[in-house]
Amino acid sequence: MHRRRRTALTVSAALLIAAPLLAACGNDAHPGAAAVVGGERIEVATVQEKVKDVRAAQQRSPQSAQLIKDSGQLSRAKLYDLIVDQVVQRAADDAGVKVSRKEIQDGRAQLVMQSGGEEQLAAMYLQQRGVAPDQLDDVVRRDILVSKLATALGATNTPEGQQKLNQAFTAAAKSLHIDVNPRFGAWDNQKLELGTYKAPWITQVTKEPETVATGA
Repeated sequence: MHRRRRTALTVSAALLIAAPLLAACGNDAHPGAAAVVGGERIEVATVQEKVKDVRAAQQRSPQSAQLIKDSGQLSRAKLYDLIVDQVVQRAADDAGVKVSRKEIQDGRAQLVMQSGGEEQLAAMYLQQRGVAPDQLDDVVRRDILVSKLATALGATNTPEGQQKLNQAFTAAAKSLHIDVNPRFGAWDNQKLELGTYKAPWITQVTKEPETVATGA
């Protein structure tokens, strides 16, 4: 297994409030769309392509059967990632936070070093987060954005800090008017959830060195 110390900023209990689900977009207004976020369509075909990439990577893994078994909600997870990418970007834009290409390269290089190589890094992200190798840069970019946003907001890794960060995400999500096809569930602005799918992370990548142990 891969063991990696992470600073996770999760939705605090104080924000787990029932909220009206948004209107679904599975109608004639948005044919073929998995969701509409900020007036922009996320096509079902885009979600399917993301799923295809992950499944192909899983099939190449020695643990393919277990990886596939453990990722039964992969389509929803990939749509969730695409939505959250835009939520994080909107929150970052509102706070004036940006990430450069060099920061992404440096962040990935640090992860490669910590994990023991590109192959080990790819295997870790595939196993822990359902991310295909060609999707790594997008995830690294989002993690860095979340970290820089937390710093900009003064959101420490405390319940109060978590609430402050989640409030920024909730405000961003509301401003995007997220509209999801009912086949994927419904988006909840308060809980930052997609239907019954609850992502196990919104990760803050800290600047502190992290220890990664690899093994069977």
